[in-house]
Amino acid sequence: MIKNLGIGTGRRKTSVARVYIRDGSGKIVINGKELNVYFPQSEHVLIVRQPLMVTSSENKFDIVINVYGGGCNGQAIACRHGLSRALCQVDQANYASLRANGYLTRDPRMVERKKYGQPGARRRFQFSKR
Repeated sequence: MIKNLGIGTGRRKTSVARVYIRDGSGKIVINGKELNVYFPQSEHVLIVRQPLMVTSSENKFDIVINVYGGGCNGQAIACRHGLSRALCQVDQANYASLRANGYLTRDPRMVERKKYGQPGARRRFQFSKR
């Protein structure tokens, strides 16, 4: 029986990440793949690891993440958001440092919807005076 120490849900744009923290040695698995395999770009790997660095708990926990929707950047930030929420469940002392770095704030910016009769969300057809 595997016991989850903390569970967090992270969101960004259309990405949703479910994060489970367990006792372990610092292994991060996303959708059944290693972190470096799932996110080949180093900046995305760094984004996901940020809450662990801030709370100095890189090698304390094993982390399992299920993430879907959106693109690479949105998924990475959703993972960071969920991981931050889960770390707060594990130890309430982490809250202040995570809040100060802005990792607990859900970014509300979403793609604006396309309006009918127009080519895009903001784009309008060219105006013709005559």
